[in-house]
Amino acid sequence: MRSSCSPLGSLWFLLLLGAGCLLLLVLVVQFLRCGLWRRPQRSSPSVFDDSSVGSKQQVTKRHRKLLLKSSAPAGGEEQQQLRLAKTQESRRHLLNEICDKYQPGITGRPVFRRQVSRVYVEDRSRLLYCEVPKAGCSNWKRVLMVLGGSAASTRHIPHDAAHYANRLRRLESYDRVGIAERLRSYTKVLFVREPFERLVSAFRDKFESPNSYYHPVFGRPIISRYRANATRSALRTGAGVTFREFIQYLLDVRRPVGLDIHWEPVGQLCSPCLLRYSFIGKFERLEEEANMVLRSVGAPGNLTFPGFKDRNPLAERTSSTITQRYFSQLNATERQKAFDFFYMDYLMFDYPKPFKDLH
Repeated sequence: MRSSCSPLGSLWFLLLLGAGCLLLLVLVVQFLRCGLWRRPQRSSPSVFDDSSVGSKQQVTKRHRKLLLKSSAPAGGEEQQQLRLAKTQESRRHLLNEICDKYQPGITGRPVFRRQVSRVYVEDRSRLLYCEVPKAGCSNWKRVLMVLGGSAASTRHIPHDAAHYANRLRRLESYDRVGIAERLRSYTKVLFVREPFERLVSAFRDKFESPNSYYHPVFGRPIISRYRANATRSALRTGAGVTFREFIQYLLDVRRPVGLDIHWEPVGQLCSPCLLRYSFIGKFERLEEEANMVLRSVGAPGNLTFPGFKDRNPLAERTSSTITQRYFSQLNATERQKAFDFFYMDYLMFDYPKPFKDLH
């Protein structure tokens, strides 16, 4: 049987088929160009990806915090801010209760320069910070330098520059009106640390490491007074003070040399009952709470609180375990007297008793 299709009909069929294919090709190209259809691509390795090459060296504590924050559900940051705000309210309320009980009427008293001698001022951010040594004060000074414009980055400020070349003003340097106005209108910040832990950190830093100031100025009189049969070398250099000798000096009402800010109680150092701080932070959550302060005073978004330790960087950071080890060298009576020395700090800042036999 002969086909019913003529040559002309077949030609038209082929032309229509070709036109359809061409139109389909054009549509596919347009889809690809507009990004409406793409093959899923494997993301490149990041510093958060443990499968990356060298990830163990790249993943830092800060990176992990950022990763958790970025993967949190919507509203996570707001919930965190709410939690921190409630914590602040609770800390201020407790401090006010303790102050009202033990120092009633103190808020109405005049403020003297010596009571604000440890308070640093950053006028551009309207921020007051009371320096508590061994509670993150080196990094706080770095932050204040950046806020004040005397440094571009906290990372490039050496330890000695942070303490001795920081160009920061203290509140005591202003006249009486300037002091009162700043206390009234600025954000007042205080960061504290578990008292025994802060004390051990200061002892390790000043007496177990080479120190051209603390060994002769404090070490020599401590060894001379509390060590029987001290060697000439020890008496000459002041090196090798033991923790028990240090505690004996601390608790002695007739100390051979006065107190130092590194082990002076915060209640004396920063006058919290008189100054009534806006923000009471804790060293145990230093970075998180310090960054909350920075955001609240309008600090640049790229300025975060540094987490590095550049003073004796190879030494392990003083922890509760290390603190327990040092205080185990003392007997129960010595521990109790040391606790009594810092009792108000424990009370005002809600730190639990570090030993069960304390009362």
